[in-house]
Amino acid sequence: MSQSRPTPQTSYAKGAKTAPLTTQTIGQCFDSIVKQHPNQPALVSVHQSIRWTYLELQAEVNRLATGLLALGVEPGDRVGIWSPNCAEWYLTQLATAKMGAIMVCINPAYQTYELEYALNKVECKVIITAACFKASNYLEMLNTLAPELADSEPGHLCSVALPHLKLVIRLGLDKTPGTLNFDDVCDLGGTDQRQQLERLGTQLNHQNAINIQFTSGTTGNPKGATLTHYNILNNATRVAQGMRFTEKDRLCIPVPLYHCFGMVMGTLACVTQASCVVFPGASFNPEETLAAVESEACTALHGVPTMFIAELEHPRFKEFDLSSLRTGIMAGATCPIEVMKRVQSELHMNEILIGYGQTETSPINHITRADDPLDKRVETVGRASDHLEIKIIDEQGVTVPIGDKGEICCRGYAVMQGYWNDPEKTAETIDAEGWLHSGDIGIMDAEGYTQVVGRIKDMIIRGGENIYPREVEEFLYTHPDIKEVAVFGIPDEKYGEQVCAWVQPQDGAALTAEEVKAFCKGKISHFKIPHLIELVESYPMTVTGKIQKFKMRDLMVERRRTVNCVAV
Repeated sequence: MSQSRPTPQTSYAKGAKTAPLTTQTIGQCFDSIVKQHPNQPALVSVHQSIRWTYLELQAEVNRLATGLLALGVEPGDRVGIWSPNCAEWYLTQLATAKMGAIMVCINPAYQTYELEYALNKVECKVIITAACFKASNYLEMLNTLAPELADSEPGHLCSVALPHLKLVIRLGLDKTPGTLNFDDVCDLGGTDQRQQLERLGTQLNHQNAINIQFTSGTTGNPKGATLTHYNILNNATRVAQGMRFTEKDRLCIPVPLYHCFGMVMGTLACVTQASCVVFPGASFNPEETLAAVESEACTALHGVPTMFIAELEHPRFKEFDLSSLRTGIMAGATCPIEVMKRVQSELHMNEILIGYGQTETSPINHITRADDPLDKRVETVGRASDHLEIKIIDEQGVTVPIGDKGEICCRGYAVMQGYWNDPEKTAETIDAEGWLHSGDIGIMDAEGYTQVVGRIKDMIIRGGENIYPREVEEFLYTHPDIKEVAVFGIPDEKYGEQVCAWVQPQDGAALTAEEVKAFCKGKISHFKIPHLIELVESYPMTVTGKIQKFKMRDLMVERRRTVNCVAV
């Protein structure tokens, strides 16, 4: 009598449910924390010389919220925030949440075309904006799009190009025609608005949309991921608990607030545990970050791998006392093992966590634990986060066996409501059973740890061979003279695609493309060896520190015959 073959264990995992999910709104959670910890430090904005306790922060939040109510902003109205990191950004986040308006995060790097698209896509009624930042003049761009602003009464803009935008609130003390100053708005609320804000605190629902974040838009226009109180407050809580936060922790946040990393895993995570938020500067600067960690005795630090590398390689690194650090989160890209070792030893972050997810999952759906071994923190993105389900599927939607590659899917509380006003794109991303399809290729091991090996759209198909860029990158990272590497495919008449690598040598290393080629031969399959190797000093990146391979691909099509580009 023959025996049936055992079914291989499938790539499916469930996160723990040790602590229940909250049904509070962000405003209810914040007010509760203030009541319990009124005198705890809540915010230090180093570059603005601002220090607020939780009670002081609450007073400022309520001033802004009542001011917006006095101007006619109502629950459900979209309020854009276009600014680098600052106290006003944080106030906007909490004030809109308390009054039920939907905060729209606008990328500080946006130019006029992107700004016009974003504001019109979600029908922003209000925009709170910095005057300028770096090379971008925000007020000039707004006036270019809406020249009517200069002659309009503040709060009554009628623009042809931006028909839904009625109110522009600018940061700073200078006066600009057609706009209101942020500080003046905070003075507008009175008794009626304070009573209205108090009523809203009991009327708002945790399932209300509260935040819209635009995806990167590497293909087509950006999509507005719509997130609720329930989505992001619970995600922030899980992240804070993973870092073992208490009211004694102080988190340095050099990552941009406009992204989930900054505003959910950063500011909101601190709120849930009465921890202190520290902004070292308006945008990432390694020296400012190191100085803030020392001066504020920060216990935690967030960043993407390139940020941690910049801090570790800073010429003044050894001058700073960073011994207060113990934890934080590294996300956005896989961390090379040598970098992780240095973060743990030289930055004292023995409990650093690796997080993975998407804006569409609020954002974390995988995370490592503080006591996970080193190999799990550098080779995987951890296991399913609490209250979430994870599966890895093949092209037919079937869950693959443990150890096989497939698309990472997530289901549970963290999955977004959908893309704002885009049911078609929403249906392409979230299936009928509630599974969000990430577009990322992953491998799950028998313990539930997931390794991310690439993007479905990034996979290189060379002569019928499937090549995962991350696999080639990990190999090249083993070369002692390579600091950073990015691998991607470019069109090829003979093979369909060829493998290309942009390599950034270690400082002072005299690396050549030929040496990289020789290093690969005999160690990885011939078809995985980069056909084109370009030595570079930097990469095109998003403001969150993610390498933009699509830009590199476009450049290589034009530059593949330049002197620094060597064909294998």
